[in-house]
Amino acid sequence: MNWWWARAAGDTGKITKLEEAPQSFKNVALIIGVTGIVGNSLAEILPLNDTPGGPWKVYGVARRPRPTWNANNPVHYIQCDVSNQNDVELKLSPLTDVTHIFYVSWTSRPTEAQNSDVNGSMLRNVLRALIPNAPNLRHISLQTGAKHYVGSFETIGKIKGHDSPFTEDLPRLDILNFYYTQEDILFQEVGKKKGMTWFINRPQVIFGFSPYSMMNLIGTLCVYAAICKHECVPLKFPGSKAAWEGYSTASDANLIAEQHIWGAVDPKAKNQAFNCSNGDVFKWKHFWKVLADKFGIENYGFEDGSDFKLSDMMKDKGGVWEDIVRDNGLLPNKLEEVGDWWFVDFMLRVEGVLDTMNKAKQHGFLGFRNSKESFISWIDKTKAYKIVP
Repeated sequence: MNWWWARAAGDTGKITKLEEAPQSFKNVALIIGVTGIVGNSLAEILPLNDTPGGPWKVYGVARRPRPTWNANNPVHYIQCDVSNQNDVELKLSPLTDVTHIFYVSWTSRPTEAQNSDVNGSMLRNVLRALIPNAPNLRHISLQTGAKHYVGSFETIGKIKGHDSPFTEDLPRLDILNFYYTQEDILFQEVGKKKGMTWFINRPQVIFGFSPYSMMNLIGTLCVYAAICKHECVPLKFPGSKAAWEGYSTASDANLIAEQHIWGAVDPKAKNQAFNCSNGDVFKWKHFWKVLADKFGIENYGFEDGSDFKLSDMMKDKGGVWEDIVRDNGLLPNKLEEVGDWWFVDFMLRVEGVLDTMNKAKQHGFLGFRNSKESFISWIDKTKAYKIVP
């Protein structure tokens, strides 16, 4: 049984701690976006005893100070704003021992032109600081997403995307997309060093844990459910009937991290892009019951003809959330810090965004997740870290 299959089956090993004494590492990882929804998973998985390519030394980069929910990961934490070229050169250029970069960070701007500019600059800053200064750097892994096939947030619904299920050989759409900008920068910078390899994965909506993520679907749904429970109101589905009834797919954050690692160590994965989803489909009308049950809510469902949106409901709930945090001894945070209402409103109105994992399986990556079990496990983790009651 290979590692990817074993982890899907639940044999996930134990996390080791960094040794105080010097230790021999086979590879050295630099995670850009270590407190993000996939970066947090990489920070947990890379240091495991049985992780392929290990033992790994791991650096983790994020813009903000290290949060308590990330502090136990055996990672050398570096606070750095990768959009600031001077900050990057000061803090990342000295990391001369890095062998692999896992770039799983992004930032949001009002327009796609601005997204392309800032996200492209962030990636370029990192690569230009590391490639000339880390002599053993040989691989760069970039995460984009399924919007590669359907367009950016500002164009979805306004242009015709590709028909699903999506395959990796589909051509780029004739629009501006910061994923395309990042890919072009990756190819350009990698080409400057002989023997350097790259890897790209394209996940679907991510099931994972990170209160810092700008697209944390499960965390946001948990906050919404906690407020419904506190106010004794129904847990209404904030989406379309097509999304409620139709088939959806998701990508487990740990699975995405595992595919990044596979891409870093398996020669068959080099210099290619791969889809990354759990390998099954689900209906939100079934998962909505799961969410309601986890928060002890009896009244829940979809209201036909309703245009209910979380972004409308949550406008005046800041005080309610403060009461919930105080009464339940939760990790102190503001409602706007833990709720991505626009993202849930958007994603639960999307239908039929499916892909295929055939290419990854044909190249040797057999990882998968049961989406229902994934959904439950990330709700449980959000509760365990006292983000929600």
